[in-house]
Amino acid sequence: MSAFYDSFTGNDPTTRRRGQVLSTSSVPAGESLEFWHDAVLATLVGMDIATESGTYDATMRTDRLGELRITTVDCDPGEVHRAPHFVARGDGGQVLVAVQSSGTAQVEQDGRHTELRPGDLAFFETVRPFRTRFPQRFQLKIFAVPRCLLGQSEAALGRITARSLRPVGGLAALLSPFMSRLADTSESYSGPVAERLAESAVSLLAATAAQRLGEEPAELPGADRVLLLRVQRFIRWHLAEPGLTPAVIARAHGISARYLHRLFEQEGTTVGRWIRRLRLQECRRELTGAASMGSVARRWGFSGTAHFARAFRREYGVSPTDWLRDERARRFVEEDRCRAA
Repeated sequence: MSAFYDSFTGNDPTTRRRGQVLSTSSVPAGESLEFWHDAVLATLVGMDIATESGTYDATMRTDRLGELRITTVDCDPGEVHRAPHFVARGDGGQVLVAVQSSGTAQVEQDGRHTELRPGDLAFFETVRPFRTRFPQRFQLKIFAVPRCLLGQSEAALGRITARSLRPVGGLAALLSPFMSRLADTSESYSGPVAERLAESAVSLLAATAAQRLGEEPAELPGADRVLLLRVQRFIRWHLAEPGLTPAVIARAHGISARYLHRLFEQEGTTVGRWIRRLRLQECRRELTGAASMGSVARRWGFSGTAHFARAFRREYGVSPTDWLRDERARRFVEEDRCRAA
């Protein structure tokens, strides 16, 4: 289980690659449902998955283009439920946008119900529970988008969940075939082309969300959104550098520090908080290895262990030492279970 989880979350640098494929056919039928639970948790968010038979025939392909995580699933009939206890785990930093490729889906969220047919799109909020039933075998293409890039508050996004967008006109008619084709061909793009395609896809998704909310064209995401994506990519490239300050970032993009701060304020965060969160995520990926806490902290731009510990506790509500102990214990139990199987 640990090696599988690491390969999907990027914890092991030697396994980071694009176009990963996972199938329940690789495990005994009696373990297929548990195996699929782990795959969905590692790739999307935590959900309960139920089938009538207790076994599951499913395949997943996952890739990343820029800020987009793209997952295509081919699955048996069943039901998925993102229950409140999964939401409480805090893994809902992204909005899911799904394109129904085959079969149908019966979606429930925010007090609404809808059915998705082939070609339809729908938004799913991961910070609130949802339930989806699939009465027959289906294929679904799922795009995980950082919430901040859609330019909408959680309350606003709650008005467009569990509503089918049928590709019969407007932006939905453009978006559905584009996103579906992007999922099918994502591995063929790399470098600047991949980044530009991801930016275009995110802009189209943001524009579609805005249109569904009745916003005027002048309010649709434009140059600021594209610039923010470039700034965030720059930050990721230079994340380990201690001297990564707002002034340095602004100068690299030919804008004022005040303008830079305004870009992040519109997303409900600050430059410093966004950088700190990314650095903490990288530290968590490395801490379960053999490296010392101090070396990991300094490698990702913290001045030392004390600075890192304060930031970690402020972000996660627990000390890094306690988190690491619990994480290692959890992995030990999972590995022991796998060996026993």
